Amino acid sequence: MVDIQQLDFSYPGKDLLFRELSMKLEPGNIYGLLGQNGAGKTSLLKLITGLLKPRQGSCSVLEFEAEERVPHMLAEEYIIPEEFQLPGIKISEYVKINGAFYPRFDHGQFDDLMTEFKLDKNEKLSKLSYGKKKKVLLSFGLATRSKLLILDEPTNGLDIPSKSQFRRILASSLTEDRIFIISTHQVRDMESLIDPIIVLDEGHIIFNRSMEEITKNLAFKVVRNGEEPEGLLYGEEIMNGKAGIIENDGSEETRVNMELLFNGIINKGKEINHAFKK
Repeated sequence: MVDIQQLDFSYPGKDLLFRELSMKLEPGNIYGLLGQNGAGKTSLLKLITGLLKPRQGSCSVLEFEAEERVPHMLAEEYIIPEEFQLPGIKISEYVKINGAFYPRFDHGQFDDLMTEFKLDKNEKLSKLSYGKKKKVLLSFGLATRSKLLILDEPTNGLDIPSKSQFRRILASSLTEDRIFIISTHQVRDMESLIDPIIVLDEGHIIFNRSMEEITKNLAFKVVRNGEEPEGLLYGEEIMNGKAGIIENDGSEETRVNMELLFNGIINKGKEINHAFKK
């Protein structure tokens, strides 16, 4: 559904941010687009939605060129940016105005989500906290039933119970014909939700694997002080030992430590990717 081929992009007067970038995203997945601040995540999302244009190469969504932003494509995608401004109108008015652009907008689902989030449609958007505004946009985005939903740093501004609620609602809303893309550097918040995992670093995709591949090829263990297990790819010091990523010989399946995996990919990407080639 999203097909990026040999894409080059740079901002005016700047060096290339992306060079010959290629990637395909398929329906039925919640992709985690991970990277440090400044890695190019937001720029990539803007290219996918046609808000930026590539210098060379192509980016297509639903077989439409993203940069052309044709109405049929726009009606099938919705993005919740990290930073946004909302008008000083009631939530119900916002839905009435903007819901008309999405032919399958589900008012019943929107109402259910508003109830779930304990929000009143008669409240004015400008009076809501940042976290509540995000809940409104998430409710609206899911209710559009668009085939592509993009969320940029979606857990910013949410407290711990709201993050758990967000993960549960998003997971239950995925269908076989939809793609969800979550861009974040707060990897721990997304640990039980995202699959596959894409890591972007300095404009390059340095990791793109499914959770099935990760658990098959890597093991995550705590090693006591003085021990150095065979096949250790990356480790971090913790109290009384080390948290490590180890080559999996196929004999076990361990729980993925997403934060450790992310740090390992950023610092020891070649070594970790090599474990998948055996």
